[in-house]
Amino acid sequence: MLLTIDIGNTQTVLGLFEGAELRHIWRLASEVKRSADELHSIVAQLYGEAAKIDGKPPVVTQVVIGSVVPMLTQTWAELSQNVSYHRNAAKPFIVDARITAKFSAHIPNPAEVGADRIANALAAKMLYGSPAIVVDFGTATNIDVINEEGNYIGGVISPGIQTSADALFNSAARLPITKLELPERVIGTTTKTAVQSGLLYGEAAKINALIGALKKEQHMLAYLGVPIIATGGLAPLVTPLLSMLTHHDEHLTLKGLYLIAEFIRRERP
Repeated sequence: MLLTIDIGNTQTVLGLFEGAELRHIWRLASEVKRSADELHSIVAQLYGEAAKIDGKPPVVTQVVIGSVVPMLTQTWAELSQNVSYHRNAAKPFIVDARITAKFSAHIPNPAEVGADRIANALAAKMLYGSPAIVVDFGTATNIDVINEEGNYIGGVISPGIQTSADALFNSAARLPITKLELPERVIGTTTKTAVQSGLLYGEAAKINALIGALKKEQHMLAYLGVPIIATGGLAPLVTPLLSMLTHHDEHLTLKGLYLIAEFIRRERP
């Protein structure tokens, strides 16, 4: 089995694959103070849950890590190499600048591109076709573009929904911390619904406008049914408002890490 580890600024998402099938998904808070021993205990419990469901303990033989948090990358790598944890696992593969460059050679500095963005772009190309656009709603809202030839060519990075909300609540003393949920109307009749409207309808308006601009800039308007894929933990908050969205794939990044692992496996002798 293959374990994919997507380490984000807010959450770390684990995906356990059996062949190409994503069997189990777990989400953990990305806490840099956790040691490999602490993570070992947590993940051992998750594996125990998987064993109850599957009727047998998982046997992980490969681990691939995509991370945007360097301090956590090493901790998860240490955990993955613990012989009492993955007895049959090879050394974990960490998606680094070298591998991201293989998939983003068409931009000036491919080493800058995060592992999550490369994973999303590859999964979009392989699963939905190209050209395509991926919108990943996380700590940041990333929009990534794959051109007609299937090459990742760049995109847009903006503050994520929760990030914008936190900044607003921290900066405006009289605004109460408000749960992120979509109000029924754009016009808020209370402070709570006005804030919700601004954050969520505002985010959707921004994304719709950016997708339109990107499609025009890349001459995608001539293509019918260009895949526009939403992913990320916060995507469900605004997907009903995205007029050009064609797919919502909650686990696109994990699938992309799986495809990167397959690429590396075929490349090695």
